[in-house]
Amino acid sequence: PRRPALRRYPCPRARQWEGGPAELRADEASGDETSGDETSGDEASGAAEPDLKPVAPSLAAPVTEATLEQVRHRYPNLNEESQRLVAQMWQRWKARLGEDTPLPPYPEAAGASEAAVGKPLSLVASAMLADPAPVTVPAPPSVGPSGPTGSALPYTVQGEDVFVTLGDRAWRVRGLFKNLSFEVMKVNLRVTVGERYHIDQLDLFNAKHRESFVTHAAPEVEVKMDILKRDLGRVLLLLEALQDKKIEETLQPKADAAYTMSPEEEAEALALLKAPDLPSRIVADLTTCGYVGEETNKLMGYLAATSRKMDDPLHLLIQSSSAAGKSTLMDAILALMPEEDVAQYSALTGQALFYMGGETLRHKILAIAEEGGMEKAAYALKLLMTDKKLKIAAPGKDPETGKLVTQTYSVDGPAAAFYSTTSSEVDAELQNRCITLTVDESEAQTEAILALQRFQQTAEGKMTKRQRARLRKLHQNAQRLLKGIEVVNPYAAHLTFHGKQSRLRRDQMKYLGMINTLALLHQYQRPQKRDAEGVPYVEVTLEDIALANRLAAEVLGRTLDELAPQTRRLLELLTRMVGGIAKEKALEWPLIRISRWDIRKATGWGHSQLAVHLARLVDLEYLVIHRGQNGIRYEYELLYRGEGEGGARFLLGLISIEDLRKKKEGP
Repeated sequence: PRRPALRRYPCPRARQWEGGPAELRADEASGDETSGDETSGDEASGAAEPDLKPVAPSLAAPVTEATLEQVRHRYPNLNEESQRLVAQMWQRWKARLGEDTPLPPYPEAAGASEAAVGKPLSLVASAMLADPAPVTVPAPPSVGPSGPTGSALPYTVQGEDVFVTLGDRAWRVRGLFKNLSFEVMKVNLRVTVGERYHIDQLDLFNAKHRESFVTHAAPEVEVKMDILKRDLGRVLLLLEALQDKKIEETLQPKADAAYTMSPEEEAEALALLKAPDLPSRIVADLTTCGYVGEETNKLMGYLAATSRKMDDPLHLLIQSSSAAGKSTLMDAILALMPEEDVAQYSALTGQALFYMGGETLRHKILAIAEEGGMEKAAYALKLLMTDKKLKIAAPGKDPETGKLVTQTYSVDGPAAAFYSTTSSEVDAELQNRCITLTVDESEAQTEAILALQRFQQTAEGKMTKRQRARLRKLHQNAQRLLKGIEVVNPYAAHLTFHGKQSRLRRDQMKYLGMINTLALLHQYQRPQKRDAEGVPYVEVTLEDIALANRLAAEVLGRTLDELAPQTRRLLELLTRMVGGIAKEKALEWPLIRISRWDIRKATGWGHSQLAVHLARLVDLEYLVIHRGQNGIRYEYELLYRGEGEGGARFLLGLISIEDLRKKKEGP
């Protein structure tokens, strides 16, 4: 049969038999020579057509070191003989079809050496020459991930760089994954051919940028512009797929990796939660971890952090002067909490909380280093504390149409908020939502801190310091074991709280939150019950209420030291007077009313002097006025019951444990 005539093409790659690869392989296998009467169209005009008949493969053909190195990089699993065979065939292929011919595939790249075992090299060569079309070759697993679905190019990813090899042209793309918009692809692009290269910064979605890159790169790397333009188009399609995948992954909420405890760690954590002196253990461990003194602050801070698991968590404000230790207290408490449950920031912008997304803060601790770092986010933080959810509407581009549309962003709570301040004047709306802890700045506390610093330099102190990591891990695991179970307070109906001022409504919620958090912390020491709907819960005990009363008195209460000496003297006289009336008439204190006349008669004080000090006691909420307007005489109720006589802090209106037990159990 007559062989088809050769045609001339402007591109070397197009120089191939019209009959296709199958006829080319048939001719090579038969070794037929071109008949003497074969002429091309040009030969009719007298021009001699060069003989472009393919030559049979020669396994002994020399191979350049650059070609062999590229084959080794692509197929590291092949043996030396197979790598050299692939290099020889690729070199012959480029000589026939053009220098832009990609590296040919090798059968079963991951196990090519096994595929070639027992086969003649000529058969392997024929298989390699079977299809000159580019075929996707998986990248070596050790270099980078394979391409996305539908990708027509092999590529590798090393760090933030993407590498693509097309023939002898190596492309490197840097900065692709910084683009989080579908409209922009700003990258640092480099193309290398041997020792020649061109590098530039451009937006690949900009046609002028691409054209400029190809125009300048072609003479520098000595490759035709058409080849570079085609390569760049293929690289662009690959990068677009990678960028879309990266944006989709970024928009997905990131789930924290669950920490898996070993059986030994779980047993130790469970033993801690079942310890009968658990509150004392917490205080002692915080001391070992480097925070000395201030037992109330340490326990209260730990409870506030634990309350993140409840639907109504406690919020904490730590207040002190500069360098007094407020940040040290916060860091010591947060170090005992699981890392995945703490979101700690130095500062927040005004809109930062709105864009945190989904359940990023749900049942976690939101800690801000200083109040100054959250001034712009104060409004959002108030809403998160109160409503336990944030929602904002903002303009944004529709990814499909590109038009501006209103998009809704929401963040689900609840979250326990921690922050500190050196200011004596704090935002009142934020402060009344938080439990305020005041760092002890006394001389005795300073001496205790200095003594601890000296102790840490001793051999025993070094050993204690090494125990801190173990204790922190122990408490973190214990916190992971705690469940956000419901808490039921069977004594709630009999509890009392001073409610003469509307602002005290939030204070009572803090008080009840302390009680519930103590019950939650002791859940492994209580029987788990179920309500009528089958929901599990644990119950509050009198021990929880007693400890909560003590903590509430310390952090929500006051001392008599805030009173002037004469005002404090009048308060003592009124306490003695009302106590006598209650005993004489067998009345409860809240039912007793006294007038100014009664007070003047019992104390012997003058009208003017008495008016001044009674007004002070009313302002400080030790007394409540029930009447006294429009000509009606003044009558007072005494809220003070003799608490804090030794200088201790107290909170007005709390029922004692003995009275609570009597009311609950009956006489």
